[in-house]
Amino acid sequence: MMPCKAQLAFIALVVVLGSMQMLASCGQKGDLYLPEDAPEERR
Repeated sequence: MMPCKAQLAFIALVVVLGSMQMLASCGQKGDLYLPEDAPEERR
């Protein structure tokens, strides 16, 4: 039995949105770790 057009449209929508989410998360900038606190200099 073939899936109806609504099911195919839903599957296509999920695939497109999932792909866009993965591409949007590529190239995020910033530290990949929590930076250590720099020691405070006392005067």
